[in-house]
Amino acid sequence: MIQIFYKPNCSTSISALQLLKKNSKEEIEKIEYLIDTPSEKELKAILKLLGMKASEFIRKKEPLYKEKYEGKKLTEAGWIKIMVENPILIDRPVVIKGGKAILCRPAEKVLELF
Repeated sequence: MIQIFYKPNCSTSISALQLLKKNSKEEIEKIEYLIDTPSEKELKAILKLLGMKASEFIRKKEPLYKEKYEGKKLTEAGWIKIMVENPILIDRPVVIKGGKAILCRPAEKVLELF
């Protein structure tokens, strides 16, 4: 099974999902992360699969980031807590397949899983 953490009205998320459907016959679990927000434990697991630090997984173009968090030095746990409390700050889309995860920016990066 393939999982995609996405936002349904995000053009990059839509493109990544279309590429998944076109290139895979596997079942796709679509997770709207703004509604079904990952827990701290789930975010840590996703970050580990991505090989990223929490601070690298923040959407820095979001107004909320610019207003409240830009330039702040926080711990890994601090950034994760902020993402759980403010899921709009979680970068997207993320696709997980077979123990691998990819941040699909641009959407075509999803093809690296195949």
